[in-house]
Amino acid sequence: MTYLLTGYFMTGTETYDIKWTMPQCVLTLRLSGLAFDLYDGCQPLESLSSENKKVALKQVPSFLEVLAYSFYPASFLVGPQFPMKRYQDFVSGILKDSEEGVLPDCLIPSLKRTLTGIGYLAVYQIGFAYINDDYLLNKEYEDLSFLLRCVVLGIWGHLALYKYISCWLMVEGVCIASGITYNGKDEKGNSKWDGLSNVDLKVFEGATVFNHYVESFNINTNHWVAQYVYKRLKFLGNKYFSQLGVLIFLAIWHGLHSGYYICFFLEFICLVMEKDLQSIINRNGNAALFLQRPGIKQLKWIILKTYTLVFMGYCMAPFVLLSYSKWWHVHKSVFLIGHILWMPWMIYRPIVKKLLPPKAHTS
Repeated sequence: MTYLLTGYFMTGTETYDIKWTMPQCVLTLRLSGLAFDLYDGCQPLESLSSENKKVALKQVPSFLEVLAYSFYPASFLVGPQFPMKRYQDFVSGILKDSEEGVLPDCLIPSLKRTLTGIGYLAVYQIGFAYINDDYLLNKEYEDLSFLLRCVVLGIWGHLALYKYISCWLMVEGVCIASGITYNGKDEKGNSKWDGLSNVDLKVFEGATVFNHYVESFNINTNHWVAQYVYKRLKFLGNKYFSQLGVLIFLAIWHGLHSGYYICFFLEFICLVMEKDLQSIINRNGNAALFLQRPGIKQLKWIILKTYTLVFMGYCMAPFVLLSYSKWWHVHKSVFLIGHILWMPWMIYRPIVKKLLPPKAHTS
């Protein structure tokens, strides 16, 4: 991590750079996870969680194994992350149909994922030809009405995510073809290839709350930080402190640009408000039932879908534009709507709780 941060400091520019630090950040997580797995392998088995038991290493792998694992061709540039234990199972032949003793057919699942990735890449390329980073910074965007600026920002943010999704899908196609993603069979006897799936397209495209993005986007990295960072911060005694620690770690891991820190800060305050508000509504039986009524349920979906689309674009602006002058310009153009909605939550939370007090449903 120190070597990575030094590289960020010495070679970083005002834009997103495609250079050696990109595979280096992947390698940083991979080797850090390996170190944790070796550490867990030295601990009493009963002290480990069920997840850690699956990947803990009792024996130190050879130097050749570490090199092969670190630079596995299908994933050393952009991921996905996976533990050494999966790699060892893969090269030893465990990841195959044990009954038949042969490798399952992976060609069709691999082609499907690859072609889906190419499709997302095409949409990204076409969309960014009209709504790109420069468009958000010019006068033409500023001259739009406020509501239209919000909608355009949301579309731009969604397209920006397609860049990552297309890359992950194509890489996953390669991983499937290699066989390392094999995950046994489902209840119908069909082979599962979701062992290294990095995006859940159904949940992502249907997202109506920000937690849906967390669950469906960059799944393997999220799983990595949950296992190796979040759960190991439980000594802090507060889940919000642990979550904040994870987001600080992710921001540092991404780089030194201010945009990364603002993006993850916005994600933190957004998720805090979202989960708290959902809890308040669910505790009020009448409100929860009202939102499930025919017509109201569909209207709620439209509102929440618009909300997640627009505000995800708001969060993505710092992450993509990176430098303060650029992301602050975009945030000002929409009057800091994200900051105004999320940051004062603890101030107006008592009002919301008073309007929606905990009570059972009354007919």
